[in-house]
Amino acid sequence: MSANMINTGLEAQSFWKHKRVIVTGGAGFLGSFVVEKLKERGAGEIIVPYIEDYDLCKIEDIERLFKEVEKTSTSPQTPFSNVIIIHLAALAGGIGANRASPAEFFYINLMMGVQLMHEAWKRGVGKFVAIGTICAYPKFTPIPFQEENLWDGYPEETNAPYGLAKKMLLVQAQAYRDQYGFNAIFLLPVNLYGPRDNFNLETSHVIPALIRKCVEARERGDNQVVLWGDGSPTREFLYVADAAEGILLSAERYNGREPVNLGSGKEIRIKDLAELIARLTGFSGELVWDTTKPNGQPRRALDTSRAKQYFGFQAQMPFDEGLRRTIEWYRTTRAKQ
Repeated sequence: MSANMINTGLEAQSFWKHKRVIVTGGAGFLGSFVVEKLKERGAGEIIVPYIEDYDLCKIEDIERLFKEVEKTSTSPQTPFSNVIIIHLAALAGGIGANRASPAEFFYINLMMGVQLMHEAWKRGVGKFVAIGTICAYPKFTPIPFQEENLWDGYPEETNAPYGLAKKMLLVQAQAYRDQYGFNAIFLLPVNLYGPRDNFNLETSHVIPALIRKCVEARERGDNQVVLWGDGSPTREFLYVADAAEGILLSAERYNGREPVNLGSGKEIRIKDLAELIARLTGFSGELVWDTTKPNGQPRRALDTSRAKQYFGFQAQMPFDEGLRRTIEWYRTTRAKQ
């Protein structure tokens, strides 16, 4: 281990040692990895408001959460000066789920984020890390997506309500920074994948859906798998543990108003992705494309230079290896059920 890596680790431990960290969505896919990394860094206290106890769309539940945090504060300054909120909670899903419930995707994501940030500012929370989505970008954004392109057009229609609701957190973060000096930052992660993902075919994203379809087709001995669209769109994917690392690095090192992409910097066609997953799962049948189903946004790939420049983040997981780990986790989890 290099001296630089040791110093970086000590710097992170020093930063988190006396912090109280509220991780909304901390029991979810990305949140579980963020919580693990916070524990590794020695965070002073990690608070996860479980959905069973707190409905973050309800202002009274947000107020109750802050009252609970305040009651247990030992800060010699204000009760919330050493609190960091990492807002990961979201209603998210693939094209099918977004098309079926656009109003829910808009309302839930907007209300959770806007009210939580407002109440955090009122109480003097030390820092707010807002997690946006690549769905906020315009449908025909030039490749690679650069943060300054965010307002150049309307998002892809199938997930626009979700993308716009999350993008309002950027507007709010900048407005509250400009008027109140509130330290809120905004990140734009690309499509995530990895162990513990959602493999429900009704609500999942493309990688878990492809893995499940191929694994189950192979087990049944099917000779084909039917997939949505024509396979021509491209996507970029970020391994979930890499995303969690990027989020914590931004909390430690970035205090600016500009939005920041989090991605791997590598683009792949959905058709090529499907063929890769079929090979890795051992499915040798035919991949049939149902062109009556929507493709979604034509291309998605990020310019990730700002994250590297501002807080030293660069994705580490090779894509093939990340897929293998995800497939293995899915198979192992299914075998235990």
